Amino acid sequence: MPKKILLVEDEKHIARFVELELQHEGYEVTVAFEGREGLSLATTEQFDVLLLDVMLPGINGIEICRRVRTQSQVPIILITARDAVMDRVAGLDAGADDYIVKPFAIEELLARIRTILRRATPESANSESLRLRDIEIDVAAYEVFVQGNKLDLTKTEYDLLKLLIEHKNRVCTREHILTSVWGYDTDIETNVVDVYIRHLRTKLPGDMNAYIETVRGVGYVMRE
Repeated sequence: MPKKILLVEDEKHIARFVELELQHEGYEVTVAFEGREGLSLATTEQFDVLLLDVMLPGINGIEICRRVRTQSQVPIILITARDAVMDRVAGLDAGADDYIVKPFAIEELLARIRTILRRATPESANSESLRLRDIEIDVAAYEVFVQGNKLDLTKTEYDLLKLLIEHKNRVCTREHILTSVWGYDTDIETNVVDVYIRHLRTKLPGDMNAYIETVRGVGYVMRE
């Protein structure tokens, strides 16, 4: 069954070009040209990936992302003409899994979609569990439990936590985290890692946020 992608883009020539390229790759594509329509589709229909332009009439892409995140962990890629760090951080803070800056090569967008779909699909053959203190990861189910209670994480947050636990007691550099979690040669800056570490610390209950230690100037580590 083809993967379903929602593209919300108000520049119709760009939307048509991306739609045709995605269809050529075998994806089923739904297009919306306005923010409110895009939000309605994203919250009432099932999609495998959302591609959201940031600058949209009605409701902008960051706000759509924020609202979708209240009810779904569907992978979200933001498309933005803004290359400012704060714009990218705002999108990630809203729950986006990735972003791409206009103008972009269609090959890069396709690679990011393939990567985010791989990350969103658990490997059913791998039934192991990972543990660190009160945290348990059911790898096959793609779920995280803290003291027996399920932790609600985005795909990227899950991948980051899993990486840190897999490398427990060893420091992961920001560069290693970018390569391992995002999965390709990326232009994303290393401060994005700091954003997601902050997300994880916020979601871990109580003093458990201290489980993720900062190694100044290097990266992060979780210890037994």
